[in-house]
Amino acid sequence: MIDDKDLKRVALEEGVSEERLRRLIRSGRVVIPCNAMRREGITLKAIGEGMSTKVNVNVGTSKDYVNVREELEKAKIAVKYGADTIMDLSTGGDLDEVRRLILKEVNVPVGTVPIYQAALGKRGERAVVDMTSDDMFNAVRQHAKDGIDFVTIHAGVNLNSLERLKRCNRILDVVSRGGAFLVAWMIHNECENPFYAEYDYLLEIAKEYELTLSLGDGMRPGCIADASDRAKYMENIILGELVALAREEGVQVIVEGPGHVPLDEIEASVKTIKHITDFAPLYLLGPLVTDIAPGYDHIVSAIGGAVAGMYGADFLCMVSPSEHLALPSIQHIKDGTVVTKIAAHVADIVKEEQSARAKQRDKEMAHARKNLNWERQFELAINPEEARMIRNSRPSESDACSICGDLCAIRLVKEFLKS
Repeated sequence: MIDDKDLKRVALEEGVSEERLRRLIRSGRVVIPCNAMRREGITLKAIGEGMSTKVNVNVGTSKDYVNVREELEKAKIAVKYGADTIMDLSTGGDLDEVRRLILKEVNVPVGTVPIYQAALGKRGERAVVDMTSDDMFNAVRQHAKDGIDFVTIHAGVNLNSLERLKRCNRILDVVSRGGAFLVAWMIHNECENPFYAEYDYLLEIAKEYELTLSLGDGMRPGCIADASDRAKYMENIILGELVALAREEGVQVIVEGPGHVPLDEIEASVKTIKHITDFAPLYLLGPLVTDIAPGYDHIVSAIGGAVAGMYGADFLCMVSPSEHLALPSIQHIKDGTVVTKIAAHVADIVKEEQSARAKQRDKEMAHARKNLNWERQFELAINPEEARMIRNSRPSESDACSICGDLCAIRLVKEFLKS
């Protein structure tokens, strides 16, 4: 439940007036994910127009590797290094246990993708195509009962968007796991996606638990060659219609966006999705701007995320160095979180309502560097530990860094300008 005290704190954190924040929430252009069964100590986050760019980090077990303790540590590390939200994407082990433990361990909003549990069962035993519509909605309800704040629902993957997919001649077809589950289910069962056909029922559940819907991009491109095709935009059109229905019922809604987009198509992609969905908060995985950098996809994603943020994306999903290769390690979660936070800050520097506040931090860093004030530089750094460790690993005999030492340009010019 979002009360006046919460709104005041969030508005202060974002540097906007309470009235503007209320107006944006009423319009649906900003959401504050928070389950009605609000967890004690949760730090609420505003996502959307005029707000600072937020970062989500995905964690979760896989069927090939189940280590609950490690996933909990990943979630805590992600929050430590700046994650605004956590999503549990577990598909292995006791899915209920993992979800509930993550909810206990972190103080930020937590999201899930209930279709995973519907398709796989509690312990990943059910065949994807054998799930029923009851399984799908019961999973959503169970996650909501547990206190989950937002859920990804692939309601735009329907028979219409599937038909466009068949005509697109894509290389990678569907790379969204939830989207693939529903495509396989629709083809096998020869009927419409229940999340689309019974969307009214989904809204009833969301309204009951104040659950924020994150409308998934099941038709997102999985390589840059597949970007900006008819399947993607058909899904976006459907999502725009679903956004309107959700707002009519007072349900908060986010729209998810494409994963692989070349640099010169990002602006058009972001602005088109924003327009089609009536400026609902836009949540992007990446976008990744090249497909040939396995092991460095966190950097590739940060490049695309910064550009997307500049053009209006509100919420960036962390991509780790393990993307496309393996389940991420704790270190990879840390690395991915840090570079995504950098991308979010870079975007905020050029966002009209966040620019002054974001630039102020950079300006303070410039003054700290001018004064060779190392402690202040560490305080302002996105990852103070790393900055301190690198400086201490190769110290200088002077008060400058060991690249230049006594020949430091800042130091020399500062001394001569004083004379």
